[in-house]
Amino acid sequence: MSEGAREVSREEAKKLVEDGAQLVDVRAGHEWDAGRIEGASHLPLAELAGRAGELDRERPVVLYCRGGNRSTMAAEALAAEGFDAVKLSEGIVGWAEAGLALEPEGARVAESGEAAEILHARKRLPPS
Repeated sequence: MSEGAREVSREEAKKLVEDGAQLVDVRAGHEWDAGRIEGASHLPLAELAGRAGELDRERPVVLYCRGGNRSTMAAEALAAEGFDAVKLSEGIVGWAEAGLALEPEGARVAESGEAAEILHARKRLPPS
């Protein structure tokens, strides 16, 4: 039985990436489009099993999602396949709340549910 994914702080994650680790965003497409951590690759959790071969087994993998649930599942799955995989503590929400940069310009942390994101987008639109 799994003991859970190993978690790293923002500082540890930045150091791992500087030292060559792969930074992987496992959120949905609309979340990725709204904003992401610079240098990340996009590998949605739903596609992980079929696309894990795109990752370099020789380099550590730092995974993140919005808050930690999806990155926990991804890190556990990759670790079970022999990857050195960790998850970013507090996800992109914690990253943004700490004032760390997101891309592209004007980026924001999107809601995780697509329906919530659509409702949020409608609130931002001017009435027709």
